[in-house]
Amino acid sequence: MLLEREGPLKTLLATATGAAEGRGGIVLLEGEAGIGKTALLQEFTERADEGCRVLWGWCEALFTPRPLGPLQDMARALDPEVATLLDQGAAPERLFPALLDALQHRLGTTVLVFEDVHWADNATLDLIRYLGRRISVLRAMLVLSARSDELVGDHPLTHIKGDLPAASLTRIALKPLSPQAVTALAEQSGRAGADLYQITAGNPFFVSELLASREAEAGHVPDSIRDAVWSRLSRLTDGEREVLEMMSIEPGSVEPWLIRALLGPEVDAVVDRCVARGLLRRDALGALTFRHELARQATLERLSPSLQRSLHAKVEAAIAGLPAAQASTQLARRVHHAAAADNGARVLELAPLAAAQAARLGAHREAAAHLATALRYIAQSPPAEAAQLYESWAYEAGLALQVYDTIIEARHRAIQLWRELGRPDKVSLNLRNLSRLHWRRGEGEQAEHFANEAVREVENLPPGPELAMAYSTCSQLHMLHYRFDEAIEWGLRAITLADRLDEVETRVHALNNVGTSLLFDDRPGGRERMEESLALALEHGFHDHAARAYTNYAEYAVVSKDFALAERLLSEGIVFAARHDLDSPAQYLLGRQAQLRMEQGRFRDAETIAQGVMKLEPLPVVMHLPALTVLGRVRVRLGEGGGPALLQQALEEGLPTGELQRIVPVRMALTEAAWLAEDRAAGHEQLTALAAMDLANFRPSDLGELAVWWRRSGMKEPLPAPTARIPWRRAVELGGDPSASAKEWERLGLPYEAALALMQVRGADAAMALASAVTRLEALEARPAAMLARKQAQRLGIAGRLPKMRRGPYTAARQHPLGLTQHEQQVLALIAEGKSNKEVARTLSRSPRTVEHQVSAVLGKFNAANRMEVLLRLRGEPWLLSTAAP
Repeated sequence: MLLEREGPLKTLLATATGAAEGRGGIVLLEGEAGIGKTALLQEFTERADEGCRVLWGWCEALFTPRPLGPLQDMARALDPEVATLLDQGAAPERLFPALLDALQHRLGTTVLVFEDVHWADNATLDLIRYLGRRISVLRAMLVLSARSDELVGDHPLTHIKGDLPAASLTRIALKPLSPQAVTALAEQSGRAGADLYQITAGNPFFVSELLASREAEAGHVPDSIRDAVWSRLSRLTDGEREVLEMMSIEPGSVEPWLIRALLGPEVDAVVDRCVARGLLRRDALGALTFRHELARQATLERLSPSLQRSLHAKVEAAIAGLPAAQASTQLARRVHHAAAADNGARVLELAPLAAAQAARLGAHREAAAHLATALRYIAQSPPAEAAQLYESWAYEAGLALQVYDTIIEARHRAIQLWRELGRPDKVSLNLRNLSRLHWRRGEGEQAEHFANEAVREVENLPPGPELAMAYSTCSQLHMLHYRFDEAIEWGLRAITLADRLDEVETRVHALNNVGTSLLFDDRPGGRERMEESLALALEHGFHDHAARAYTNYAEYAVVSKDFALAERLLSEGIVFAARHDLDSPAQYLLGRQAQLRMEQGRFRDAETIAQGVMKLEPLPVVMHLPALTVLGRVRVRLGEGGGPALLQQALEEGLPTGELQRIVPVRMALTEAAWLAEDRAAGHEQLTALAAMDLANFRPSDLGELAVWWRRSGMKEPLPAPTARIPWRRAVELGGDPSASAKEWERLGLPYEAALALMQVRGADAAMALASAVTRLEALEARPAAMLARKQAQRLGIAGRLPKMRRGPYTAARQHPLGLTQHEQQVLALIAEGKSNKEVARTLSRSPRTVEHQVSAVLGKFNAANRMEVLLRLRGEPWLLSTAAP
């Protein structure tokens, strides 16, 4: 009997109804152990409509969870292709879209129940994120059950909850039973319920276990649930107890074949009695579980450590006896039992295989955990295997755990062992990865040291793949520090060797480095190399490399003021990153989009985007610096509070990297802020710091901006930098013709830069130039610059020839960041609600044909192939919807 669960049940059924209408949803069902989550879901399954198919899967409390455990449980009932891909160990980029396709094309409503997601592996969490972001356009429902007391601190599921669309997510927190409900249950069992609520606090499992205890019948309430479970076990037959004890060492469901393999075919009758007694439950596929996890744990605690080890060994041996194809899908389970049996040799054999399987599925945290289990027995491992274990663990941990000190230590251990074994290729690989680790920590000198060591280690050997990638790593570091000559030299070496070895990935990596260097140093050939790097990355499915190509190429387009190219690359890159759930690259690209909008004079749009990025999930410093810098600079230009403080934060975060691209733009912005505030000392401080840097490595665009601010800020000594590399649009202002510079900025679409150039005009044309500058600046809401222009006019005695100062709030026209019209914004808001074209037409009182055109226009401006991609963009860029018209 299900008491006091009418509200949660109604919520589940309502979500299922919405899914049946094509508006899928997610339900997160939380509560303490024993609160009745599974019982509620079973009741929901019984009451759901006939066209609603409910599939169940479980996460299990293995030492290291099996990858995609819930999907493995339900795959064969869900879709044959998905089941085949799972058996093949297909990567998420193949498996997840296949699952999505199966859900899209299946008739009726599909409910996926993922039980106990507090034990979920990383691949399952990635799947939840993937489906959750797309579910609103599916006839599907995702139900996640979790123990609330497990979701504390930095539990991965707490981050996933933030990644799920709020509009699609419903949370149900199950409460304990009331005293009245506990009393009602006690009376139905013919028991006295006076003390029952006080002892159980209304936990349904505790209540049911205590009511099932004979000691309770005698008027004695046991002191703990363990006592209640043990009391029931003591009254069972030896055969029933043996079944339960054997099952207790398996955290999760147990297949009938396994029980038969361990206890013989005659055990079926005993199992049936355990099910009839309510001790076990059997699912639709015949798999058995304890009625509650707490009962399993209590049963397990009765067993001596030696008996537990013996049972674990028997289970592992039974699974190993399966046909090879089946046994290979049970690797995580086998590692768990081998480790629990303290069989080091078996763990060393199985854990690397399980780790590789988990890594293919994107479960890098679990891969690292498997390898960490093997590292407990590393003393039993030969040196080559030990070195590989350290190396493999460091790689997986670097992707999932970010425990840099421990990872660096493991890399050094691997290097030591590989040296002793005479494997310079392996030494080079680990040195290269050490370089990357130190770069991530902003430790530039160490990064370059280990990159150079990686080359030296293998450069005297016959050329191989490690030397090619070591060359490219050196090229990348030089490129990041704007040492373009060196970056190109090392990159071309890498490309030549990669081509000889047919190493496509190294070619893609090196082409990016060389292309970026050529572009930023205004040399020919950069575009062709970047286009090839991007095309190859897309062709071969190198998602990270493709995102990197979009990032570097788009940054160049913004910096070089090629706004048409920037719009295309940013639009394509953001969609690509959203499609593949590459959150960090997506947010970096959004930072560049904010920079583009700032350059275009669309300050409010730039502020909206940059502020939105900073509010999203915390990012590595490098990834959010573009947005942080734009946010600070835009607020300075708008005259809003906090701008200089944000820029100072960006400087403090950028300085440890030692990279000019992280430092120069921020110091330029602080110089501009000081100039607007007429704080000459502060501006000179920033300019002096910039001049002390290696100006020979500045990009031409940065050098030109520095030279202009040097002149505007009234620095007395000449700038110690070559002027030949300064772009023409800056050079003409420096040469005494700021009006020509302003015309060029206007032609390129940078109204703020044009206005600042006009503020430098002197002589007879000053009044007209300042009047034009003020008009532009006030239209942009750039109050500080407009006020400074008026002060200049006053000092020159021409203030009367300027347009009258505006009174009251500015009324600059605000655009949608993607250029949507008012009507398109209304359509977008309704698309986000999951409304069909017909429903949109009815809501807005427009013709179906008009709405069809407007929906197509929205998809086009989002660069989206379908509504789902629009929703993915809205998930990562919620400001696109918040600026939409109601």
